[in-house]
Amino acid sequence: MKTYEKIYYTLLEKRDYVSGEDLAQQLQVSRTSIWKGIQTLEKKGLVIESARHHGYKLLEGDLLVPSQLSQDLNIPVFYHDQSQSTQMDAKLGIDHNHPTPALYLAPHQEAAKGRYGRPFYAAKTGGIYMSLHLAPDVPLTEFKPYTILVAAAIVKTIQELTQLPVQIKWVNDIYLQGKKVAGVLTEAISSMEAQTVTDVIIGVGINFHLPSFPKDLAKKAGNLFQEQPTITRQELIRAIWNNFFQSSEEELMAIYKENSLVLGKQVSFVRQETTYQGLATQVTDAGHLVVRLEDGQEKILSSGEISLSSWSDFPPHE
Repeated sequence: MKTYEKIYYTLLEKRDYVSGEDLAQQLQVSRTSIWKGIQTLEKKGLVIESARHHGYKLLEGDLLVPSQLSQDLNIPVFYHDQSQSTQMDAKLGIDHNHPTPALYLAPHQEAAKGRYGRPFYAAKTGGIYMSLHLAPDVPLTEFKPYTILVAAAIVKTIQELTQLPVQIKWVNDIYLQGKKVAGVLTEAISSMEAQTVTDVIIGVGINFHLPSFPKDLAKKAGNLFQEQPTITRQELIRAIWNNFFQSSEEELMAIYKENSLVLGKQVSFVRQETTYQGLATQVTDAGHLVVRLEDGQEKILSSGEISLSSWSDFPPHE
């Protein structure tokens, strides 16, 4: 572990002033190394107060420590602080024969893209941007609904750690009090000759504690934490993937359905340039959404986008 990472963990645990001398003795490095480490942490967005005769105190922000995360999850974690996108990082990992499962992590993304290749906002600080690479190598008919399983793992984790009432908008968005706070993007690589899915990359973006949003997003996007977070990003990341790996598919499907934002609601969607409206009645075990139209006909949606006909069920925006 690097010196600045050790300093971070010491300040995080102490939650009070620690003198430079005490830090140097505890970590067995020079005072100059401590000073350089503090500077590195500040460059990474952490707010550290320095007081004469008192030392250093962590006021705001946290640090992603990939080596510790790799140890906690028992999988390789590849960290890229100049990432274009973690999805692209994972695809390069496939080209370089990285082991799987593997997690690709970045503090920011320069060219972040969501569904249908559309760009999405990735802040310089306060966000979580990561992609998990799996190599299921299964027939197309046995491919799991990874988007739904990961979305459920995210909701389960947030509720366990924070008790925040997050919900899922089919198929891949996490909402809190009417605003999107997270999203999941799954990309599969298949062999058409063998009719198998060889690789899957599951991208996750979470607005953990972003300082601000562009004006055009301010009414639609929200933060998991409006004030000082009660947990660190590292804690959330570790718990999300532990829940994903350790929870049964049946449990995660149940969580997804229990926390659906759309079931029992009137929704609209477009198919072949025709707009349909109906009642969202079911999410199947394959992850499909069943919508009962006004004439009683049922439509089964396997992909695409839906809109809630009314957002009046949400609490007022804070």
